[in-house]
Amino acid sequence: MSNSRMSLKRKRIRSFFLEFEKKVKSDEEIDDELSSKGMEYLQMKLPVSKITPELEEELSLKVEKNILKAKIREAGEKDLESVMFIHNRAWMTSNEPFSPIDLESLKTINSYPETVILIAKVYGTDAGFAILDLEGKEKEFGIICGLGVLPRFQNKGLGTFIGMESWKYFKRKGVKELRCEVYRDNKVSYNFIKSLGFEQFDVRFYKRDDFIVE
Repeated sequence: MSNSRMSLKRKRIRSFFLEFEKKVKSDEEIDDELSSKGMEYLQMKLPVSKITPELEEELSLKVEKNILKAKIREAGEKDLESVMFIHNRAWMTSNEPFSPIDLESLKTINSYPETVILIAKVYGTDAGFAILDLEGKEKEFGIICGLGVLPRFQNKGLGTFIGMESWKYFKRKGVKELRCEVYRDNKVSYNFIKSLGFEQFDVRFYKRDDFIVE
């Protein structure tokens, strides 16, 4: 993939998940941050070599004890409205401004050959999703671009289940390292990512242009 196309894809995905941060701060606070030094995102990584059989078993046991008994599938275009619904329900709050995600941008993200969207179904309901991407010259990096869960299924192990299914997907692809980024003030997401074994390796600041898709 060319650098220009990679940059466009990252902007689309980053713009998609910017709405997540409005659960952490108001529109005004986000605008001030974007206009000044930029939004600070912690870069997290987990080398495959550190995913020991013990860690894998520990996470698998957590999933096995999950009473939700979720099922996972790869999303097709017909599933994207469901992904939109999960996103909106997962992050919309009654006391903050909210802009719905753009279905066309989501279709574009899903069309990239290196990108896949996983959907978790619980009791017949699509309840969570993850957007995964492959990057690097040899597609050696597995990127967890974002993950969302419906409110009534949060704090019940579904996030861990989706995380494990993401790892299984990347394992089949032969990646050498898992990566993701998390907004500095999103403590819930940060703590969840840390619980999976990820460690911080860098910090990036994104300005307004980094979220705008022309």
